[in-house]
Amino acid sequence: MTEYGRGPGSEPWHPEDPAYGPQGWEGQQAYYQQTQYGNQQDPYQQQPQQGYGDQQYQGGQEHYAPHDPHQQGVPQQQGYPQQTYTGQPYDTGTWDTGQQAAMPYGAHAPADPYGAQGPDLYGTPEAYPPPQPPGRRRAEPEQEPARAEPEEPEEENHPFFSDGDDDRDDGDGDEPGGSRRGGGQGRRGGKPKKKKKSRNGLACLVVALVMAGGASGVAYFGYQFWQGRFGEAPDFAGDGTNETVQVEIPKGAGGYEIAALLVENGVVKSQGAFVSAQEKNPAGKNIQDGVYTLKKGMSAASAVEAMLDPANRNALTIPEGKRSAYIYAQIDKKLELKPGTTKSVATAKAKTLGLPAWATGHPDLKDPLEGFLFPASYPVAKGAKPEDVLKKMVARANAEYGKLDIETKAASLGLKSPWELLTVASLVQVEGKYKHDFDKVSRVVYNRLKPNNIETVGRLEFDSTINYIKEESTLDVGTVADLRKIDDPYNTYDIKGLTPGPISNPGVDAIKSALNPTPGPWYYFVSINEDKTVFSVTNEEHNRNVEQYEKEREKSGQ
Repeated sequence: MTEYGRGPGSEPWHPEDPAYGPQGWEGQQAYYQQTQYGNQQDPYQQQPQQGYGDQQYQGGQEHYAPHDPHQQGVPQQQGYPQQTYTGQPYDTGTWDTGQQAAMPYGAHAPADPYGAQGPDLYGTPEAYPPPQPPGRRRAEPEQEPARAEPEEPEEENHPFFSDGDDDRDDGDGDEPGGSRRGGGQGRRGGKPKKKKKSRNGLACLVVALVMAGGASGVAYFGYQFWQGRFGEAPDFAGDGTNETVQVEIPKGAGGYEIAALLVENGVVKSQGAFVSAQEKNPAGKNIQDGVYTLKKGMSAASAVEAMLDPANRNALTIPEGKRSAYIYAQIDKKLELKPGTTKSVATAKAKTLGLPAWATGHPDLKDPLEGFLFPASYPVAKGAKPEDVLKKMVARANAEYGKLDIETKAASLGLKSPWELLTVASLVQVEGKYKHDFDKVSRVVYNRLKPNNIETVGRLEFDSTINYIKEESTLDVGTVADLRKIDDPYNTYDIKGLTPGPISNPGVDAIKSALNPTPGPWYYFVSINEDKTVFSVTNEEHNRNVEQYEKEREKSGQ
């Protein structure tokens, strides 16, 4: 704390706080004396004080002149007469800190440098008002902002209807001179904002056209939906024209797939009409795959009836157990080709028809495709090539053999390869007259193949192999002695073991029996009739069964 000034404390000076007494310059002086001396008498009350210049302040008032915010304290020399500082500037550019230099007893206040006579700098009308003491200063009244003239409510436009300009073109951006309080074209008092041009008319026209187009699309698709759900599908009338077309229906095709092919070839008018007619026909679900000769422009009901008629189905059906020679002849006949054409193609192009590796390279084969012309029904269109039909048959055989997994199971049966398993199945197919005997016939084949068996000594001795050699199909093949004289690798009365390859094209049942033979000791069998097939272990027992068979043949006139 200085000797005369107020020491620093935690409470700052609050000149405008009502708790510190009356406001104004005098109130601040009284507060200062009271807080500095309490109730004691001011020791300087009787001392006359010299003010700045010719101005004096009487007792009871502050002993120090009002401190200019920019004035620094002027040091005094203690014990010497007061010196007047006439040219000393008081504005040093700093602020009052609340601390004033102590004035010694009996010292005179420095002369007011502003008390000298000089021009009145505040007397002109355009001059700034003179500075006021801190207690009398008042905040300058804010200039009342100019009232904006009411603008007409601008039509609210979507950016789509405007000309694409945004508000930055009106001077409200961040460019210099365009502040909110200063000059420039602000929101208040600048140049009036230009009214934007709009394209409402054109935009509305575009929107109207779009909405009209959308409504038309909704109406169209709604009609199509209603027509498809509730309306009758378009259809031709009658049995069709005189123009015919061949349509191939793939295996497993459903109603809509069949209908799509018929529509594509001009047979029926719509898919919906055909599917509806197929559902109404009790036998409609019995339509098979194949090639159909149909008329164009048929009603859906007529098309369903035509496809249920076997006469219109151009399919080549191959029975089980038929030899390749028979199948070649059927293909020539179906395609109206010269006899022997398909056999020549099979011999020349066997390696390009899709045979697996395990089915090639076998010596002494009479036909390279024997066993791979799988018995089934195949669509054959007019004008098709023989190799196309053969490829379909080989592909079907590969698919069926893959399902039965003959490659893996052959070894478990003591066979060298799936080729030998397929040969066994071909023998079961032609030797067993009836499917219910296939499993036992298969066991006879495996028993005779045993090289140490005392009945056949490893020979099969099947009449079917003799018929294959002679390309015949008869029961009277000759005596055993005559048969052993036939020199052919397929003669099972002479050779031991299996033939070089299959002797027929077996079906699924025969293959399954070859994979799963019924356990038993049999080496012989003979079919007396359709309901009776007898199996025997010894040759003597077999000869008795053959006698019974001959009697049955005489009764039937065979």
